[in-house]
Amino acid sequence: MKDEVTQRMRAVQRFLAGEKPEAICASIGRSRAWLYRWVNRYDANDDRWCNSQSTQPNNVANRTPYEIEEIVKMVRLNLYNQDLFCGAQAILWELEDLGVNPLPALRTINRILNRNGLTHRRTGKYEPKGTPYPKLPALLPNQTHQMDMVGPCYLTGPLRFYGLNVIDAATARCGLHSALSKAGQDVVDGVWSIWSRLGIPDNLQIDNAMSFFGSPKYPRATSQFIRICLRNGVEPWFIPMSEPWRNGMIEQFNDHYQQKFLCKVFMTSTDELRSGTLAFEQRHNSRYRYSKLGGKTPLKALTATQVKLRFPVQEEKPQQRMQKPETGRYHLVRLIRRDLKLNIFGELFSVPPEAKLEYVVATIDVKEQKLKLFLDKTQVDEFDYKMR
Repeated sequence: MKDEVTQRMRAVQRFLAGEKPEAICASIGRSRAWLYRWVNRYDANDDRWCNSQSTQPNNVANRTPYEIEEIVKMVRLNLYNQDLFCGAQAILWELEDLGVNPLPALRTINRILNRNGLTHRRTGKYEPKGTPYPKLPALLPNQTHQMDMVGPCYLTGPLRFYGLNVIDAATARCGLHSALSKAGQDVVDGVWSIWSRLGIPDNLQIDNAMSFFGSPKYPRATSQFIRICLRNGVEPWFIPMSEPWRNGMIEQFNDHYQQKFLCKVFMTSTDELRSGTLAFEQRHNSRYRYSKLGGKTPLKALTATQVKLRFPVQEEKPQQRMQKPETGRYHLVRLIRRDLKLNIFGELFSVPPEAKLEYVVATIDVKEQKLKLFLDKTQVDEFDYKMR
């Protein structure tokens, strides 16, 4: 850089001394335009005339206003300090709720966070370790849904309710239903309502709440939830007991549901709860963008797959107690301890030694009335399982 400055100074001095421009340019390998630019910049009263100048414009037409950038930084800090979601999407929703205008685009918020060093996470990326765990397919829409019952929740009134939340593992589409209890019929109503909007899945992953499996007093009796699943070709998958992280997607969504809906929307009646729940579901599916979907919203991710979904055939939800199914399968994932006991809703079965300290899949085949035990997709045992 120093040699180039010296070259500019000497070239201008030669020009001012009367030397022809052609000779100057030929001797240093420069163009006449280059020479005249530095001749025009020459200033005998300013020693900095030969220094390079920035080509960046003084004013950027589309630069984010300073006030908006400061608001984004403050909102991010506030969310972070409350241990809430604080990514670009969460910040955008917060700005919408605050009525900020103009509202920055999602990529603008990401740029603000990047240039201000506000992208660090509270914890590192999760690294799976330990005993292998069986995973369900989640490449296409409705291959696998995760579902959870949230509550009891309370509104001003007071009004107590339970939220039945579902998320599609492939497209992150959510389905929500609010009920005044977690009884069998309310669960069936919620499942039917959600399927009418999301479509029917192949697999439905849930925890071991009695609302889903029934009663430990009658472990071989099929609950209303299991019956509606099997009657519609859905295979329920019960995750291991006391391991809620196995339903990680819906657990994370529940935090979002609490932060962005229950703590934000003022509701005092069942009608407001019903309309507010559906509005939040629509807002999430049509506007929330996920990095794992390439920045797409759940509905755009669904459209991109061009997969035809399967919906309930009958229009009205089942009201009467459904008949015991004659076909279908449901599964329980269990970690076998050192005692080599398999717990099926309170009923214990002895299993082979090779299953010790491993996750197994216990499949109940309704048609065959069998309980089949699988270790890494290999059947290792089988039990007669006459259902009630």
